[in-house]
Amino acid sequence: MKKITLISTGLLIANISFAQTLQDAITKTDNERFESAATDFRNLIAKEGNKGDNYFYFGENYFKNGDLDSANIFYKKGTELNATYPLNYVGLGKVLWYQGKQADAKTQIFKAATLSKNKDAEVMRKTAEIYINAEQKSLDEAINLLNAAIKIDPKNSENFLLMGDAMLEKNPTDGGPAIKNYNKATELNSKSPKGDLRSGKLYQRGGNYQLALDLYKKAQTLDPNFAPAYREKAELYFRAGQKSNAVESYRKYLELNNSPDARYRYTAFLVSNKQYQEAIPEIESLQKAGNTKYSLDRYLGYSYAEVGNTVDKEAYNKGLISINKFFEKTATMPNFKYLATDYKYKGILLAKTGKDSLAVTELEKAMSLDPEKSKDLLRDVANIYYKAKKYDKVIDTYNKLLNGNPENLNSSDYFNLGRAYYFGPKDFVKADTCFAYVTRLSKTYATGYFWRGKANIQQDLKNEKWLAKPHFETALSLVKPEERASAGNKPNVIEACEYLGFYHVSLKDNTKAKEYFTIIKDIDPNNKKQIDFFKGVGAK
Repeated sequence: MKKITLISTGLLIANISFAQTLQDAITKTDNERFESAATDFRNLIAKEGNKGDNYFYFGENYFKNGDLDSANIFYKKGTELNATYPLNYVGLGKVLWYQGKQADAKTQIFKAATLSKNKDAEVMRKTAEIYINAEQKSLDEAINLLNAAIKIDPKNSENFLLMGDAMLEKNPTDGGPAIKNYNKATELNSKSPKGDLRSGKLYQRGGNYQLALDLYKKAQTLDPNFAPAYREKAELYFRAGQKSNAVESYRKYLELNNSPDARYRYTAFLVSNKQYQEAIPEIESLQKAGNTKYSLDRYLGYSYAEVGNTVDKEAYNKGLISINKFFEKTATMPNFKYLATDYKYKGILLAKTGKDSLAVTELEKAMSLDPEKSKDLLRDVANIYYKAKKYDKVIDTYNKLLNGNPENLNSSDYFNLGRAYYFGPKDFVKADTCFAYVTRLSKTYATGYFWRGKANIQQDLKNEKWLAKPHFETALSLVKPEERASAGNKPNVIEACEYLGFYHVSLKDNTKAKEYFTIIKDIDPNNKKQIDFFKGVGAK
């Protein structure tokens, strides 16, 4: 009688067709076809309701789908109906471990080891899996367990897949030991795509996209229905900048696994890869179908904030409604861990809908959660204050970002800070200093030179030194003639030409002055100053 892979060592199956049905259900779980697998497990339990493995692998199906509560129910039910089957105690221990209750988890894991008399390789593998994949890891213990499992069950490829995972977690900068184990797993089970998938993910992480792609294709050849290979290929294509291929691969994944859960994961893929416009209809479709997961409200809020009102004039309002729903749903969840981006996007949406003071409060929460990203968030706060014309707060915020190091600000930061000095305290010297940084950092940015001109006019109101002249001349040289009349350039071009025109009038160089007033005439025939010029000294 053959031993069935992934079923507890020593478990003898009398009915081969039944055993294959259990293996089919497990394979569907591995293939992320969680709903279809759940149907199979229910049928198995209906046939044989006292078999512990039915409950354990059903629990695993829920666990791998991110539903720890349902997983725990089935692990617990398994212990009640078959108290001597060890794996369900491992399952209970796993849930406790992921909940941060390591001491209680160890009690359940010890019970499983005792029941199996430390001779069940699957108990060892499943325990090692906890220590490898949980946030709180115990890698040396995992490796010891896997070495013991290899001695008991040396031809089981799962041993080496997990050993590769453990080695990679232990030393993320050295993929050699992991690859060696993944290759061993493939050697032992040449029909399984799992080893190639793991190797592909490792090479992808290292930036070797072509080799990773070849391995994903090999995995698909081994099992055309192995959905994770299509999902990973989609991720690879996206990272390589091939968005159309990425979407095509994920759609193939959905053909294999077009369940609500798979579509939910697709929305997560779209959002994580910043395909916000594509994500919105997918999310709303799931919600209309009755999916109430809080993450969908989170994703929708993020997406509407990123897409903005240029695509949908109600985008910011819709986004705020969604992000508020997310916070309402999670408010009652004990110890729910919010992300800095949750507060960031709520802040952005509040700002975009005119609720500036509330927006700043949310962005400050985001900064307290993730100080590493505080620079970008400080920029968001500064932009909110600028929009509200609270120039003193704009200056304070940028000075926090500056923190004594001029390199902490980019050209946009200096441009906004310069305008804040210009309009707020009217400190034109500091404004000019900021605009000077803009022109150093962005040498062909005409607007920076225009604003240097404006700041220098205010420092030389009587035109005793004509301080603005070189800045306006440089600015005009950077604006192409056909671009002078654009909405962004026209007011600046007129101001600069008026200034330079009068400069040359003061020198009695009417020919040169005429060049500048002609530019004004071409883009604004009704401009009074050019009309007066051509009626006066320019008429000669």
